[in-house]
Amino acid sequence: MLILLIALSIFLLIFAFSAVRIVRPFEKGVVERLGKYSRTVDSGISVILPFFETIRKVDVREMVVDVPPQEVITKDNVAVTVDAVIYYEVTDPYNFSYNIADYYTAIIKLAQTNLRNVIGDMQLDESLVSRDVINTKLRDVLDDATGKWGSRVTRVEIQRIEPPADVTEAMHRQMKAERTRRALILEAEGEKQAAILRSEGEKQSQLLRAQGEADAIKAVAEAERFRQFTVAEGEGQAIERVYQAIHNGRPTPDLLAIKYLETLAKIAEGDATKIFMPLESSSLLSGLAAMREAFDSGARIAAPDAPGRS
Repeated sequence: MLILLIALSIFLLIFAFSAVRIVRPFEKGVVERLGKYSRTVDSGISVILPFFETIRKVDVREMVVDVPPQEVITKDNVAVTVDAVIYYEVTDPYNFSYNIADYYTAIIKLAQTNLRNVIGDMQLDESLVSRDVINTKLRDVLDDATGKWGSRVTRVEIQRIEPPADVTEAMHRQMKAERTRRALILEAEGEKQAAILRSEGEKQSQLLRAQGEADAIKAVAEAERFRQFTVAEGEGQAIERVYQAIHNGRPTPDLLAIKYLETLAKIAEGDATKIFMPLESSSLLSGLAAMREAFDSGARIAAPDAPGRS
């Protein structure tokens, strides 16, 4: 009897341990009863019927699948090596468990096939600069295809698009030639701009120099005009004063004739052998006639007085 109780206790203990299952926070459990789907349990402690029910745990965290490199032919018939990384997460443990046998292999093959389709519709240059477009297209296709498998593709990242070595070398030469061309264009543009700036500078310099010279000439002319005007004004005032003084003094023709002869004498004192001068003969003759009359009058007055003295 004791042995039977011990055996029953051990059986109950084993049954209790077999009935309790712990599902971790990042997992969900699919419970099957006698080989048939029964229910889906969340994280925590779950109780099942031992020997009649089994539980399959499904990881619902975001998972990573590395797509192996493969050669893909672009639209312009260039073979490139492409590989990618796929991120997915389980959304329906039931479909994930029963609608796909080998999810890992299936999503890799699906990604490789669609990579060939997406890149095959692009030129090489377009595929090298359109990683975001490729990622978006591939993610949409994979997400749509894997929806019935109880998963969701969150993103797809192209790791590498590598052309053949000869194509890469040709691209490097092309890039170098393009950069050289741009450098020459920039250098030519710089020289052109420098020449334009130099020409503009010389033009402005010449304009400023000419303007300065014009202002200087104008200033000199104004100064000369002012000087001549001042001299002429002074000479005019001097002549006017002399003329006024002469008229106020009322000189006789005799005095004018004497002054005229004195001036001639001073002119003749020079070293020149010939002297040209304007001569107003009527005034001179009238002056000489006046002097002659004066001398004659003086002689007649002196003649009668001579005998009386004797």
